[in-house]
Amino acid sequence: MSERVFMKGCEAIAEAAVRAGCRFFAGYPITPQNEIPEYFARRLPEVDGVFLQGESEVASINMIYGASCAGVRCMTSSSSCGISLKSEGISWLAASSLPAVICNCMRGGPGIGSIQPAQQDYNQATKASGNGGFRMLVLAPATVQEAVDMTYAAFDYADKYSKPVLLLVDGFIGAMMEPVVLPPMRSDEELETIRESKRSWTSRGRKGGPVHSILGGVGLSKLRQQALNEKDAALYESWQETEAEAEEYLTDDAEYILTGYGTSARICKSAVDVLRGEGLKFGLIRPKKLYPFPEESFSKQDYSRVKGILCVEMSIPAQYAVDVRHVVPGHIPVATSLRSGGEIVERVDILQAARALAGKEV
Repeated sequence: MSERVFMKGCEAIAEAAVRAGCRFFAGYPITPQNEIPEYFARRLPEVDGVFLQGESEVASINMIYGASCAGVRCMTSSSSCGISLKSEGISWLAASSLPAVICNCMRGGPGIGSIQPAQQDYNQATKASGNGGFRMLVLAPATVQEAVDMTYAAFDYADKYSKPVLLLVDGFIGAMMEPVVLPPMRSDEELETIRESKRSWTSRGRKGGPVHSILGGVGLSKLRQQALNEKDAALYESWQETEAEAEEYLTDDAEYILTGYGTSARICKSAVDVLRGEGLKFGLIRPKKLYPFPEESFSKQDYSRVKGILCVEMSIPAQYAVDVRHVVPGHIPVATSLRSGGEIVERVDILQAARALAGKEV
């Protein structure tokens, strides 16, 4: 059995990335994700990897573009407004079908906001991480262990689909310490096999052979660009069948549903147990991936039995709740319990809102 170790969320994410084969990281300091690049700065030289602190977020994401072009497993991280600065480079990665892993350790906003943790980047992550309407798989861990497991898997997702993948972590998970079981280290032989599988398109020097070209959207004809967009659209559509993922807790007989992601969902789960103890039949739906949205988890509920849904998120105005309303029958009330800007949602507030939804005295 693998040994459990006690690690901070940001550091555990970085270690999981190294074990998954990340050998290039470029980033720029910003709270609350600073421990990720700090850990990489110490750790990557131990595995013959490269750490670079760019002069800006813009420089860092373009370094990731270059590393991916060379076939190297690579990663960057930032927090909220820093991800905004990376958005053009992320769009380029998507346009050029280049694999990379991006971690957003969310802070308050909009604008520069606050350095405290929040969940105010849902729309950015799932709707507009850059121009052009592209989509990314968006992974949303609720524990440090899940952050480790999802980071490790993210590199395989990126290579499988040849697209950037986003790990969306609220700052609480990045800052907390929990025991985790770390995944195995990818061997040098495994990593070389992965890199060789990309040889047909990677740019590693001509060496007398054919010229390799990484094609993006700029300079392509309208027909070519449309064909590229259609291919990507088909891929995104297929994800709804193959990649949607959610935890469903005590939903089989639930009359009311709590729903949220990340830290909010952790607190919701404990609230469900309290409410059940009071005789109120609540369940939980927690997306593990925010894109594709787990529509089936909501649509398959028996709405002759389910009387209402409570969305819990650390965002004002609500963002995640909007997507929930889109997949729930219109006659079902969808209430919210919200916090933002570093104010952590408290279980007492969730319980109060849940009892009100169920028509019980608060």
